[in-house]
Amino acid sequence: MNLTEKAAYLKGLMEGLELDASKKEVKVLNAMYDMLEELAQTVADLDEDVDQVYDELDAIDEDLTDIENVIFDDDECDEDCDCCGGEEYTITCPACGETVTVDEDTLLSEDLSCPACGESFEIDFDDEEEGEDKE
Repeated sequence: MNLTEKAAYLKGLMEGLELDASKKEVKVLNAMYDMLEELAQTVADLDEDVDQVYDELDAIDEDLTDIENVIFDDDECDEDCDCCGGEEYTITCPACGETVTVDEDTLLSEDLSCPACGESFEIDFDDEEEGEDKE
């Protein structure tokens, strides 16, 4: 039972008592009931307003999440993107032994050469994959 229903129940109880409306005590009870009825209605109205505010706040939160995803997801690289070239790899030149760091595009290119000595070389990825399968 909500507050307005409880107030109506009290009104029914008061009417069932068939109190003399001209007595001072009954006037006080009637005034208290009128105030109670207004308070119950005000609380019910506020409860509806709060529910509406929560619904609107949830909608704003969802919209803000969508905006954050659009704005901030562009800044986060998931390594499979085309924006930054992917991961970087450290390799050692077979000719001079120099250790260099290259990006994935350079590693997979056919004209891979050491920036220190200029020697061209290839990396055989099949050997690495076979070695991984044997473990």
